[in-house]
Amino acid sequence: MDHLQSMRVFVKVADLGSFARAAAAMDISNAVATRHVADLEGRLGTRLLNRTTRSLSLTESGQVYLERARQILDELEDVEQMVVARNHEPVGTLRIVAPVVFGLHNLAPVLQTYTQRFPQVVPDVTLVDRQVDLVEEGFDLGVVTARQMRSASIVTRRLTTGCMTVCATPAYLEKHGTPTRPEQMMEHPCLSLPSEFWGDERVFTGPDGEIRVRPTNVIVANNTEMLRQFALLGMGIAILPSYLIGRDMARGRLVRLLGEYRLPQVEINIAYPSRRHLPAKVRTFIDHLVEHFSQTPNGQLGEQWVKDGLARPVPATERHASQHAVAQEAFDEAEAEEALLDGERTPKAARASAPRTRTSAMSPL
Repeated sequence: MDHLQSMRVFVKVADLGSFARAAAAMDISNAVATRHVADLEGRLGTRLLNRTTRSLSLTESGQVYLERARQILDELEDVEQMVVARNHEPVGTLRIVAPVVFGLHNLAPVLQTYTQRFPQVVPDVTLVDRQVDLVEEGFDLGVVTARQMRSASIVTRRLTTGCMTVCATPAYLEKHGTPTRPEQMMEHPCLSLPSEFWGDERVFTGPDGEIRVRPTNVIVANNTEMLRQFALLGMGIAILPSYLIGRDMARGRLVRLLGEYRLPQVEINIAYPSRRHLPAKVRTFIDHLVEHFSQTPNGQLGEQWVKDGLARPVPATERHASQHAVAQEAFDEAEAEEALLDGERTPKAARASAPRTRTSAMSPL
């Protein structure tokens, strides 16, 4: 029989002094209550209750067992209530995994507003580019691309879409010309991710259908933030996620090229181990993520800074600014903080309670 249930029955019988009253209180039959206590005595090899036709009394062993059993059952109830509360109230450590560059440029504002709403949750963020097994590695939730998913048993939900954007600096375009068709990219030095990420060709879709281009690479790097820095130095044409360069395009540092053509998009998904018994901290963070990214126009990151596929007109003074000045601004510490938050800088109080973040391998996205 159920050992814990036998303990509960014994405690109830001892408290009420009657098998019949205990059985009625626990909604079981008198025979079942008697069998539970008998099974417990058989397991222990000792009598716990002295029974007569008119009364029950505890033996010496029964008195010792009652005290410890009551303590064990009370502690078990406390643990169960704590677990239930954690499942209904957002509390505890929330382990999140995300791609490095996407996480740096998009998660900080989300985590700031989430922790303000649910201060008892402590986000613990890990940024990686490799494949991830949420269950095996103990993550509560992932904000990941499809290529990062290693387990097929997890639950996924589309969060948003990242557009890949062809771009270059105004100064570079003035010096080398502006490509108007994808094939013309082969005449320009290109800044690219390694072939294992997207292959050697770039596939464009435009007014004339599909066009495949093999760029002429002058620099290859496995991280789009580094490629952005190279682009800002005027070293060539880059294909970068819109969420990474939206602010650069809005400020005229980078110009979007080939606006009539589209590259394959990158889907960003929410992933978590199971729909069943989802803890409140996970459920509320998923809802918060969806709410945050649903406010981005067309669900496409970075597009809020770009209208109709074109950046704002670049003033002549910016057009003739030196490459050194543009690059220096891109590397400036204050600008890095702005890029991380995508908006106003975090107040000192908010920075003091910032979530823990771990970064491992550099991510292309």
